[in-house]
Amino acid sequence: VQLQASGGGLVQAGGSLRLSCAASGRFFSSYHMGWFRQAPGKEREHLSAISYSDGRTHYADSVKGRFTISRDNAKNTVYLQMSSLKPEDTAIYYCAASTIYNDPESYDYWGPGTLVTVSS
Repeated sequence: VQLQASGGGLVQAGGSLRLSCAASGRFFSSYHMGWFRQAPGKEREHLSAISYSDGRTHYADSVKGRFTISRDNAKNTVYLQMSSLKPEDTAIYYCAASTIYNDPESYDYWGPGTLVTVSS
């Protein structure tokens, strides 16, 4: 599975962005997907996960209620809709694929990341 995230950019605080992660390969629909971010000087943070089988989702407390993960298996794409953005959301955002749902240590495949910058 090869992953490519897109949709990052510069947005004002309170604004919204939607990130997309396109996957190549035949087995996208058999992988649980997740979004991570890493800000300068900080550890990588697991933001959200979505199951391939039943669509269940999980969110970190830092983004719960503001971010929404979704997937379209027909398009081999996972999305992260981000709203009410804050300057502290500034980071490089990564999508990743795993055979285990919602296990931050289990992701096998990673995209190169897309930069999100939130100005105050």
